[in-house]
Amino acid sequence: MAFSSFLSVLNDNIVSLPLLVLILTFHISLAYLIYNLFFHPLSHIPGPLLARLSPLYLFYITYVGQEARIVHRLHNKYGPVVRIAPNEVSVSDGRALKVVYTDGGGMRKANCYRNFDIDGFPSIFSELEKDNRAVRAKSVAGLFSTSAIRKNGEMVIREVVERWVIGIKEKRDASLRKGMGRKCGDTVDLLRSARALALDAVTGYLFGTVYGALQEDMGEKDKLSAALFVDSFVAVGRFFYLPMWAFTLLESLSAKSAEDKLVLSESMETVDDFVTRIVEQVDVNDSEENTYQARMLRASISKEETKAQCKDLMFAGTDSTGMNLATICWHLSKSPEKYARLRAELLLNPLSDPQTLPYLSGVIKEGLRLSMANPTRMPRVVPSSGIILPSGQYLPPSIIIGLQPYSLHFNPAIFPSPQEFIPERWLDPTPEMLRDHIPFGLGSRACIARNLATVELFLAVDGIVRADILKGAKAVGEKIEILEWFNSRVVGERVEIAWL
Repeated sequence: MAFSSFLSVLNDNIVSLPLLVLILTFHISLAYLIYNLFFHPLSHIPGPLLARLSPLYLFYITYVGQEARIVHRLHNKYGPVVRIAPNEVSVSDGRALKVVYTDGGGMRKANCYRNFDIDGFPSIFSELEKDNRAVRAKSVAGLFSTSAIRKNGEMVIREVVERWVIGIKEKRDASLRKGMGRKCGDTVDLLRSARALALDAVTGYLFGTVYGALQEDMGEKDKLSAALFVDSFVAVGRFFYLPMWAFTLLESLSAKSAEDKLVLSESMETVDDFVTRIVEQVDVNDSEENTYQARMLRASISKEETKAQCKDLMFAGTDSTGMNLATICWHLSKSPEKYARLRAELLLNPLSDPQTLPYLSGVIKEGLRLSMANPTRMPRVVPSSGIILPSGQYLPPSIIIGLQPYSLHFNPAIFPSPQEFIPERWLDPTPEMLRDHIPFGLGSRACIARNLATVELFLAVDGIVRADILKGAKAVGEKIEILEWFNSRVVGERVEIAWL
């Protein structure tokens, strides 16, 4: 009936072209909404009405930084499988991790990962095609093995940790001097210092050249020179699920003041200069050079792409590890009894490998569980065969599926009192706890630097606790508030402690 009326309007030739376009657009949109609601292959999957009708629902909750908590609430309401966009589902059942991320090498990453490309190049992280990624990952994989890190990286990291501990001690002493006669001294930003440590550790070991962020951290400037470079990549998460053309358009239209653009440009140029220097000085004929950039170049990766891959590593190695370390130190400051127990373990084992100490391991694992450096879904594409989830639902090919650490890590059935910092839970973990603990992702597309990040965390926490720097420290605030993008952003951009 509606279509006949539309044809009648055309035949009568009494309406303008704009009106015809409007009518046609209305009918197409109506058909799209009806299809999504009643005839789409996911029409049997529960979810909020707006999410079933249009992807705008997902775009919005992502942009405002509330995706993880809202999707978590949807799971509490609708169950372990929820439709969060016309063609996308979120799953909160840890049994599905194997199906989605590990079986057969794991499902293909969704196209939205390409929004994290750098300078026009897919990074090891954002590359969708396994063969293309394999060439690049294989060239540098040896640097990330536990044995290589112990042999070549641990000394570098220990030196960086030593400088970091000295810097935190100086900040503590300065804070206490200023606080004489008051209830407490000035606050210290753990996030800034932890980011500085992470950046110097990753560049010192993998690039053979320390960036110098810890030296900057002790200076007078408000921000580290690489901070806005890192933050700009974090902000990509606002538009993560958009088609690439829409993402590019919105990024170009994002409102920034002239001053903000200048400061961001300066940060980008500083990082570019550093990366250009370490890449240009490589002698590709020197087979003994074992740096990340040398390995890339010897694998016939172009200089321009190698620079992009180095920048990706700097971003990821700074942001996530910085967030994780700051979170762990903040919780130890908030829990003096747990800090005391950890320090006692370390003092009883002065020569032990930190990774062999059970309570320290529990502190690291619990910090990673709570940190939410990457809280949201890791979207994948259902293959041509379709899949049957452990909960029984069938999902057809091309559907986007993902599980989010937020829902897995805060599941009270697996982690009782999930919002509390309880390292003791890891002294005797259940199989389900080990399965659902995914701070670095899992499968063949898990974080390539997870072993390096883990060593950094163990050595840094070991160093700061042995030095007793956090004695008397108090966490500022009741919780660490974040914007839940793919890489979270701390509200206020500070994780603070103060000494009484």
